[in-house]
Amino acid sequence: MVVGLRDGLDSSSRSRTQNEGRLLSYFGQTSGSRNTSPVNRALGFRNPSPSPCRQKVIKTKPRGLDEEMVATFAKAPHPDVYMEDNIWAMLPEDLLNEILARVPPFMIFRLRTVCKRWNSILQDDGFLKFHSQVPSHGPCLITFWKNSQVPQCSVFSLPLKQWYKIPFTFLPQWAFWLVGSSGGLVCFSGLDGLTFRTLVCNPLTQSWRALPSMHYNQHRQMIMVVDRKKRSFKVIAASDIYGDNKSLPTEVYDSKRDSWSLHQTMPTVNLCSSKMAFCDSKLYLETISPLGLMIYHLDAGYWEHIPAKFPRSLLDGYLIAGTQKRLFLVGRIGLYSNLQSIRIWELDHSKVIWIEISRMPPRYFRALLRLSAERFECFGQDNLICFTSWNQVKGLLFDVDKKVWSWIAGCALQTYNSQVCFYEPRFDASIY
Repeated sequence: MVVGLRDGLDSSSRSRTQNEGRLLSYFGQTSGSRNTSPVNRALGFRNPSPSPCRQKVIKTKPRGLDEEMVATFAKAPHPDVYMEDNIWAMLPEDLLNEILARVPPFMIFRLRTVCKRWNSILQDDGFLKFHSQVPSHGPCLITFWKNSQVPQCSVFSLPLKQWYKIPFTFLPQWAFWLVGSSGGLVCFSGLDGLTFRTLVCNPLTQSWRALPSMHYNQHRQMIMVVDRKKRSFKVIAASDIYGDNKSLPTEVYDSKRDSWSLHQTMPTVNLCSSKMAFCDSKLYLETISPLGLMIYHLDAGYWEHIPAKFPRSLLDGYLIAGTQKRLFLVGRIGLYSNLQSIRIWELDHSKVIWIEISRMPPRYFRALLRLSAERFECFGQDNLICFTSWNQVKGLLFDVDKKVWSWIAGCALQTYNSQVCFYEPRFDASIY
């Protein structure tokens, strides 16, 4: 179940009659026009309306989808498109599945209300097969927090520029820490009594399962990676979250074996932070002593240290994994507030040095961090880097390839216990 939070999207109503009336009003269709295609009704192809813009809160509850959103009533962004009912009704099933598989995942919930056949599409093996073959519709941000011990979750689609609220009451109460997301799956950890536990889930299908207990019952630094080609995932548990890594071997969970395996213990080092980055089958952590990076080779199962010295006067440092073996370092430079700036470096793997590639413009820096001692959070995926801070309810997004900075309005991070990461919504992501 998915719930839209902002303008731009509509849903079906409790009954076919209510649905038609709301859709006509939403897309501005006049009473004299008629468009009966089920696809049109779902996707909202309507004639433009001359009525002025106004806002209204619409509350609907169609089958399998709870939604409450603020819709803007205005002219349709595109002219009316007439689609023949008899043509769509005669489409072969495999062709229809291929078309629907290319629809953004959150839009599928609207399409499910068209007919019984489409309502059961998420259980259709043909649809899931095509859906697994198409690329992601684009990156999303997922935020997780607990309000009065009730799990809350919102997802922002960057391509659709829309927030959605996903019910997370299906998770057990002990799921508290958001470990991360990869390939459509989300990993959580928490304390079930005195036992440290881990689970993986697919927020779209509302399925989850707890992983077996680790060999060492202790809160660990963890990261999850998904291999879509092999239809498997791994969870890596590195050092103890409190810094006691002397007696804890690295543990790796393999979904194919459904078990944890013990590997080399991380050498004794002083870590800069608990943030980790996974890039090119390697896990990276920042170290102060000795200065540089600790690297865990997942395939070979061993640790090594490289002396990649950090830039001078670095106050906050975050490792960000990019695409095609790219590893970024994001940090704040400067001891005095009027000279501070946030910069981005990329690791030159051959020379083992950090090369500066960009700086945050001053106007964005002042808006993000109003106080010189204030901390910011940073995470990334696919050469996209997102910045957040407690005093700014908006998220700041930087596209490394395009060199473009932009705000994400309404970023649901205003609660003190919000946790956020990038997320790729996929129906075909399996928890097994």
